Amino acid sequence: MVEAAIISIILFSVCCIVFYLAIGSPWMKEIGEDKSNEVKISIIIAAKNEEENLDQLFLSLERQNYPKDKFEIVFVDDNSTDSTFTAAQKYADRFPHFRLLKAEHKILPAKKGALEIGIAQAQFPFLLFIDADCSPQINWLKAFSYKFSFNFDLLIGFAPFTFKQTFANHYFCFENFRTTALTFTAAWFKFPYSAASRSLGIKKGTFLRLGGFGKTLQTLGGDDDLLIREAVKNKCKIGIVSGEDSLVFSNTQETFTGYFQQKRRHTATSFHYLWQHKLFLGFWHMANILAIDSLFFIPFFPEAGFIFLSKIFCDYFIVYSFQKKFKYHFSFGEIFFYQILYECFLVFNFFSARFFKIKWK
Repeated sequence: MVEAAIISIILFSVCCIVFYLAIGSPWMKEIGEDKSNEVKISIIIAAKNEEENLDQLFLSLERQNYPKDKFEIVFVDDNSTDSTFTAAQKYADRFPHFRLLKAEHKILPAKKGALEIGIAQAQFPFLLFIDADCSPQINWLKAFSYKFSFNFDLLIGFAPFTFKQTFANHYFCFENFRTTALTFTAAWFKFPYSAASRSLGIKKGTFLRLGGFGKTLQTLGGDDDLLIREAVKNKCKIGIVSGEDSLVFSNTQETFTGYFQQKRRHTATSFHYLWQHKLFLGFWHMANILAIDSLFFIPFFPEAGFIFLSKIFCDYFIVYSFQKKFKYHFSFGEIFFYQILYECFLVFNFFSARFFKIKWK
């Protein structure tokens, strides 16, 4: 058992170093000032019943530190039952390039169908996806343009949640923190497997070469993760965007019911990852879950306490080191409690996605 404790301490110490190297040093150093890097970008937005969220989205896009003649907005109303289309229409005159479409005859299901309609109408060579309930910071476009100038095929942006003072919000933000840290670390070490569709960029030529979303139809969702899967299979050059003032904020789910429905969709998508990504995630999550479970073996094997303490130490190290970069602030007690809850919900969401029906909006 002592040997297991030593191995555990070494393992989680190495993980801390990996997180530091992957997220800490390069995180704020990705904005370029050379105006020759200002590529032409088509922003694709697929929206369904988002009338109340469009003001903050378009005001954020209007404030972008980027020439308005260098980007266009392609807004696709995905058969909304509210006034989403009308609400978007009033912003058309504020941008020199603005296309407003309806997804009345989409071929692909759910969000993918609406996105493909928008992409087909896009005039510029670089595509950038964002959700209608988001607020990008002022250098969002600039950061993606700068990274595209290094000939990346696909770029993964950072999309934290807006931090509010409720229990549910704090937990959802904590999960976003852990998930994003892992996905960015993997992408930094050339092992990308996931992204947030609310801040994702791709060359239009690359998207068409991959067959669009045609090979990502195993689930209703997955327009982000399964697109990355296809990009990895085709050896595309994939990078991350996390420079200063390039974050994309959105609100969390308001209830745990909505959270569990959303996680069911996300987890179901992971069943269709490449085998190497499944193996990596299986090992990572199993190691963390076993480290938490070692707490219950302390009365029988006191050495198990070393495993549990090494796990908790690393969790605190990671959160305290990087949470400010995510615009989060978790208390000492929250970090301890949320980490245990996070591991428990991983197991619950896995079985929920496996045995319950997946629903879209």
